[in-house]
Amino acid sequence: MREPTERETRLLDAAVVAGGLGPRYTQAHREYHNLMHVEDVLLRIEELEPPGEHELALALAAWFHDAVYQPGKHDNEDRSAYVAYDALEQVGADPVLIAEVVRLVRLTAAHDPEADDVAGQVLSDADLAILGSSRERYEKYAHAIRQEYIRVPQEEYRAGRATILRTFLDRASIFRTPYGREHWEGPARGNIAAEISQLEASQ
Repeated sequence: MREPTERETRLLDAAVVAGGLGPRYTQAHREYHNLMHVEDVLLRIEELEPPGEHELALALAAWFHDAVYQPGKHDNEDRSAYVAYDALEQVGADPVLIAEVVRLVRLTAAHDPEADDVAGQVLSDADLAILGSSRERYEKYAHAIRQEYIRVPQEEYRAGRATILRTFLDRASIFRTPYGREHWEGPARGNIAAEISQLEASQ
């Protein structure tokens, strides 16, 4: 990947400040959806080696995609997209770039990019890459998600979590990039199946 230009770096830094992302990602309830997750998504984007013309939009989308995160709410991505729009407008970003970042942030609600959506596929795969991590790391992730939903009764959580996990197994492919399918698909399916078994066994 190319090095970001000085102008791109300034824009990214200014947008992070304008969006108040530091305080947002350090909220007490964020056991998983925190700054470490943002850093991991950025690293996974780099690993996926997207074309240079998408790099700035992807970096911004990675930073803003969980700007708003309230467990159990269904409009987090839309609200995060609004934060991105407002912050990028404040710092004078190009309207075309703003529109692309907003689109990418909203796409993380379903992780279902079109077949020709290169940037969307990269962001989706980077955000879901944790599913294809080592079993130990996956278990830490699953525990962190449970902590974010700690107010949800155990039976309700088990049922809801298992339903969400099955939607991934039902897909022809969880990951959309060739790299993601090659490196993360198999481990992800194994991790998800194991978690579903644990959820069902503890009922």
